[in-house]
Amino acid sequence: MADLIIRNGTVVDGTGAPATPGDVAVTDGIITEVGPALAGRGTREIDADGRLVTPGFVDIHTHFDGQVTWDPIVAPSSLHGVTTIAMGNCGVGFAPAAPDRHAWLISLLEGVEDIPGTALAEGLTWDWESFPEYLDSVAAKPHTVDIGAHVPHAALRTYVMGERGAEHTEAPTEGEIARMAALVEEALAAGAMGFATSRTEVHRTSEGTNIGTLTAGDAELLAIAEAMRRAGTGVTQLISDLYQTPDDEVAQRELDLLERFARTSGRPLSFTMQQAYHSPERWRFQMDWVDRMVAAGLDVKAQVGVRPIGVLLGLQATANPFLLTPSYGEVAGLALPERVAALSDPERRRRILAEHADLVAGLEPGILRHIVGGVDLTFEMADPVDYELHTNRSLGARARAVGVDPTEMVYDLLLERDGEQLLYLPLFNFAHGDFGDLFEMITAPNVLFGLSDAGAHCGAICDASMTTSSLVVWSRDRRDGEPVPLERIVHGHTQRNARHVGWLDRGVVAPGYVADLNVIELESLACHPPTIVVDLPAGGRRLMQTAEGYRHTIKSGVVTFSDGEHTGELPGELLRSTRPTPT
Repeated sequence: MADLIIRNGTVVDGTGAPATPGDVAVTDGIITEVGPALAGRGTREIDADGRLVTPGFVDIHTHFDGQVTWDPIVAPSSLHGVTTIAMGNCGVGFAPAAPDRHAWLISLLEGVEDIPGTALAEGLTWDWESFPEYLDSVAAKPHTVDIGAHVPHAALRTYVMGERGAEHTEAPTEGEIARMAALVEEALAAGAMGFATSRTEVHRTSEGTNIGTLTAGDAELLAIAEAMRRAGTGVTQLISDLYQTPDDEVAQRELDLLERFARTSGRPLSFTMQQAYHSPERWRFQMDWVDRMVAAGLDVKAQVGVRPIGVLLGLQATANPFLLTPSYGEVAGLALPERVAALSDPERRRRILAEHADLVAGLEPGILRHIVGGVDLTFEMADPVDYELHTNRSLGARARAVGVDPTEMVYDLLLERDGEQLLYLPLFNFAHGDFGDLFEMITAPNVLFGLSDAGAHCGAICDASMTTSSLVVWSRDRRDGEPVPLERIVHGHTQRNARHVGWLDRGVVAPGYVADLNVIELESLACHPPTIVVDLPAGGRRLMQTAEGYRHTIKSGVVTFSDGEHTGELPGELLRSTRPTPT
């Protein structure tokens, strides 16, 4: 008798093959049989009639490095069909960590990933120093999902170099380079999934200092690549400014470095690819390079988001368009109800709108101007959220259609729902005001679906729901262009990601694979708008987003969520290194 049989579902198996009707049987956490009208009975049976059965989703770009040390649920990712996560991305994390570097690492994650430092200071147990000890600490705690972790370059550098490692202008000595390489080998032997680094000006500590890895040189990086070659395992993940530089020469130099790293390591490599407003065609330059590298036999992929990378604006969020005006600053410290009352005063409203107009007029083009004055790039978050964006549905377009000043409409919307209303502003992948370029990006052959940043940007970004929204936007409800087949979207969130990082035992609904599964009612699948919750240690706040339509999520044969509610089960484990393809 099987432990579990899912009956009468439409199986989207994760390989990209057409969906087929069938049953799925599970025993001891492994899929044992897939086919129509399976014989026998299961200890538990789930009727999936009219519903999809997919593999559990594999999110290869999260920042739960701190949260997993205190939170077994790993939300919001686990609420959106994700059953396996990778963390330590972008070269930031908490191990290895010398005792005198704890505060600096917290400052780094607070600055780079907008995770409240007070929450990290209270929540992190620091029962580790080395990276293998950190893995042991994570492994000792049960979770709803399986977890893999990269060795984060920024932590590694400061562990070896001390304070000098936090300065990107400081070069390591030969001995320090050798020590970093040895620690990477040690971490990979202990089960690290790979090595991650950051080469972007955007990544700074909470004090505004550049990340120490920003300009790491060839000697340092290639020594680590050699260590990966010796280990014969692990992947590399990184973010670089090459996606947004308008300078072809700068971009090519960076790509040449990545090629040297990939050739030296002999290991898979992926990097961030997104579309910046000021460099809207740079992603094509990157993609052409990736295709050439793949043709040359290198395992190189571009990580892309399946929707625009969007910042959330609101009175409780990290940013709102009026935050920098003097008259808003006078009431910014008030509790939300009192602030809403103050902002509702007609005279204060008049002053803020006038100050805002002067502020916008003086801003240079760039992200700050988008956030403060980008009414034609700002969208209301209704329930359910409509993630298919077009400038003809922006708040600017809506306001002009009814003869209202767009900035006034934004102001008034922020006061709705007692000041809890959030607005959505795409920062990347929306340079031409529609999803045409994004369609090309996500359907390119050598991309990975990533960049959710789940667990990070606690007051500004909530893209952990990309798995859910991609099925809705691209496959079920696409209205402004060509849809993407459901099977292709599922493949991107499952087998393709799992295969790249070497987790070959998951991401497919077939006998022998880990029984990570979702039972989804596609017609009702939807993202509720994010909300601010105060549930981090030390009373820290973060964005949370729930979904409709996930009837069951199953991890290693155990139902972890039913209709969005946690069942209490925590079957997730630490994934050490790669996993072989099932026989």
